[in-house]
Amino acid sequence: MIELEGVPELIDPVMVAAFEGWNDAGDAASTAVAHLDREWKGEVFAALDAEDYYDFQVNRPTVWLDGGVRKITWPTTRLSVVRIGGDKPRDLVLVRGIEPSMRWRSFCNEILGFAHELGVEMVVILGALLGDTPHTRPVPVSGITSDADLARTMDLEETRYEGPTGIVGILQEACTHAGVPAVSLWAAVPHYVSQPPNPKATLALLNRLEDLIGLRIPLGELPEDARAWQLGVDQLAAEDSEVAEYVQTLEEARDTAELPEASGEAIAREFERYLRRRDGGPGHATDGGEGSSYLRDPSSGRTRPPMPPRAEPDTEAEPEAGAGDGEDSSDD
Repeated sequence: MIELEGVPELIDPVMVAAFEGWNDAGDAASTAVAHLDREWKGEVFAALDAEDYYDFQVNRPTVWLDGGVRKITWPTTRLSVVRIGGDKPRDLVLVRGIEPSMRWRSFCNEILGFAHELGVEMVVILGALLGDTPHTRPVPVSGITSDADLARTMDLEETRYEGPTGIVGILQEACTHAGVPAVSLWAAVPHYVSQPPNPKATLALLNRLEDLIGLRIPLGELPEDARAWQLGVDQLAAEDSEVAEYVQTLEEARDTAELPEASGEAIAREFERYLRRRDGGPGHATDGGEGSSYLRDPSSGRTRPPMPPRAEPDTEAEPEAGAGDGEDSSDD
């Protein structure tokens, strides 16, 4: 049984996870969760034992100096919690780490154990893949679930993917087997400019996450970073006629495919996001400061839902490269 010292009872918690590695093209997904952690001042309350899940010859520890004392940081997955203020405060549990090297089923079971103990209502896993998408157009973001009812109620795509998968697909299926609602959001990153960072894809994931969980996310300098990134790629493409021609071909294919998608529903979705931001909807962290740390010692026991069955995932869930059921843009 997982013991959570110092974590209070959470309010309508949603778990948001991302993992560096195969599921994180351009570091877009892990950067999105890091952004949430930074903007809302998340406080780490747990870390998985690195010895259990990581090959240190693949993901090496780092050595650093702290006041002249040498210290080691081990590759692992950490969990933090943030409280989002407003008229209806709620909590997010952020999971950020590296795709494990081994024992994936045990890894997912441990994550689900934390979700159970914290009363998590839904798990959202962020990912990014390489696709045939031009950098000049809005970043396609696919919302994927294995739950047919969830797909209908939240306007998501029910996965039909078959093929190799990563920890995002395995964790989503583990949640489904354990009876925990789970969604994965996938951003498509142009394969010809796959090097991290990719702030435009990160911004698109955060915009889609906003819509999914109904929270206003402070974006900080991310929109400006996304614009600067696109301008930089524009300049690089302009210096190579073959790349510029290829980008134009992708643009024409994308525009032709999406012409029917310029619907009133898509326009309404963008307008709703604009209104939410203009009106300053929920999405600011509660005030901190000395003596006001969010983590505290619980003063009483906590009522929790029944323990879900242990997950034994045996299928995968990932979108095909370039697929998308929705879009988000950093600089429309």
